[in-house]
Amino acid sequence: MKSITINGSKRESVGKKATKAIRNAGQVPCVLYGGDKPVHFLAPELAFSKLVYTPDAHTVVIALEGGETFNAVMQDIQFHPVTDKILHIDFYQLFDDKEISMDIPVHIIGTSRGVLNGGVLRKNKRTLRVKALPANLPDFIEADITPLKIGSKLYITTLENEAYKFLHPDNTVVCQVRRSRASVADFEADEEEEEIVEGEETPTTEATTEAQE
Repeated sequence: MKSITINGSKRESVGKKATKAIRNAGQVPCVLYGGDKPVHFLAPELAFSKLVYTPDAHTVVIALEGGETFNAVMQDIQFHPVTDKILHIDFYQLFDDKEISMDIPVHIIGTSRGVLNGGVLRKNKRTLRVKALPANLPDFIEADITPLKIGSKLYITTLENEAYKFLHPDNTVVCQVRRSRASVADFEADEEEEEIVEGEETPTTEATTEAQE
């Protein structure tokens, strides 16, 4: 998984007045959990733009003044209800031998026959929560919709991978192709086709000719 480096410095005070002063200076107060003790630090708000304002998932290298570095993932973020400015961010420290849970974006690939025939693709899950060792965390999860006809659903079990496990029930629907008015004819045609394949005989040319006579 791609990583973003955040350069910051440790906070000397964690009181309300100090936090307010930090925000007024264009800095974001942060806390790193998961280690021996929480690490309080701050960093410029602009430093988080590539981490926060993106649909992609990233791990983070927190580089503090004095040479300390920590590998982490963002766990929680708070925004101002009016201005949408970042108020606070929580991080969780990563260890090579310890699994971590993280939301990973879903990338739709392929071309669905159902969509081509007028169906509507509905994305039920834009992210999926997985648990894995840091080295096995994927940048994204591919969901191939090629096999989907109108009325078909893509379940999470189709996307299983040995490198990580999903923290969702097996009946979780990732995406589906729903019927629309324009797609009714195609849906009925599919049903007729399936009936023929299952054993119904089609009339021969001779029988058709006799019927016409």
